[in-house]
Amino acid sequence: MVTNRERYRAALNGEKADRLPVVEWCGIWWDKTIAEWVEQGMPEGMDTQELYAYFGLDRHDGLWLNTRSADCPRPAYHGAGIIKNRADYDRLHDKIFCRDKINMALQKIRDEKSMHDRGETPYGITVDGYFWFPRELLGIENHLFSFYDQPELLHRINQDLVDFSLDFIHEALKLIKPEMLCFAEDVSYNHGPMLSKEMFETFMKPYYLQVVPVMKECGAKVMVDSDGYIEPMIPWYVDVGVEGLYPLERASGVDINRIRNEYPQFCMLQGYDKMVLMNKGEQAIRGEFERILPVMRSGWFLPGVDHQTPPGVSLKNYILYVEMFFDYARKAMN
Repeated sequence: MVTNRERYRAALNGEKADRLPVVEWCGIWWDKTIAEWVEQGMPEGMDTQELYAYFGLDRHDGLWLNTRSADCPRPAYHGAGIIKNRADYDRLHDKIFCRDKINMALQKIRDEKSMHDRGETPYGITVDGYFWFPRELLGIENHLFSFYDQPELLHRINQDLVDFSLDFIHEALKLIKPEMLCFAEDVSYNHGPMLSKEMFETFMKPYYLQVVPVMKECGAKVMVDSDGYIEPMIPWYVDVGVEGLYPLERASGVDINRIRNEYPQFCMLQGYDKMVLMNKGEQAIRGEFERILPVMRSGWFLPGVDHQTPPGVSLKNYILYVEMFFDYARKAMN
C-alpha cells in the first residue's frame, strides 16, 4: 500500500503512484470561509487536521519559522514596518532574531516527526525569503525605496536572515528529512515581479546561493511561495537552484500548461483556479480539472486551489470539488 508520504514524494519527483495527493495547500482556510460553511451545516470548532479528515483530504504537516520574539514590536497596520533605518534595526536586532524561536520550531518537529517517519504525512519547512523579510521589517513603501536609499541595510538584513535560517536548517535536518523546503516571498503582483532582474541579482541571489545548496543536501524540493504573476521570474529562480513555485494564481495570468511546456521538470503546486468554485456549478469545476489535467499527468506537480479557498465558495461546491479532485487524481495516473 502506498503511504501518504510516498505518494507526495512520487509527485514531486515526476514518478507514478496510485494517485496524486489531494490537499488544501494553505493548510488553514479563511476564517470567513469556515464561518460560512458552519452556517451551511458543517460542524463547528474543528482544527485544521479535523477539517482535513472531515473533507477526506490527505494530511500534510510542516512549519514556518518565525524569527521574532513575543515582545518584538508589531506593525501599526498591514503593510507598515517596524523599522525605518539602521539604527532601528540595530536596536531591535535581538528581538527580530530570537534564538528561542529556533528551539520552539525544533521542538515542533520532534513532536510531529513520528507520523512523518511512519509515512502518514509529508513534511514541509518554510523560512522567510529575501524580499518578504525586509519588507516585513521596513513596510511596503519604505522597502521599495530602500533598494536605492538604504542598500547596505538590505544587505545586512538578508545576511543576518541567512545566518539565522541556516542555524535552524542545519539542526532541523538532523531531526527530519522533509519533502519540501520553502521560501516565503510574495515578490510578484498581478502584472509581474515587484523588482527588476538586476535588483534580484544584487539583493536576493547572493543569499539564495548560500541557503539553497544546504537545503538540497537532504533531497527535499526547494520551492518558493509567491502570489501574483510569477512566470517571468522562473529563469531567475532556476538560476539560483530553486526547483518549483506555488500557488500559481490563475487570476494573475499564470498558465501552468505554458510553464510545463517551457520547463518540463519544474515543480509546481496548486494552480487550480479558485474562482471557478464561486458558485459556477459542476460543469465549471470539472472544466478547470480538465484544463490542468495535462499537467497533472506530466509529473512534478501537486494540484490544489491557487491560494486559500475564499469566502463565497459554498460548502456544497467545495465537497463536490474534493470528490472530483480524487477522481482526477486517479485519472492523472492513467
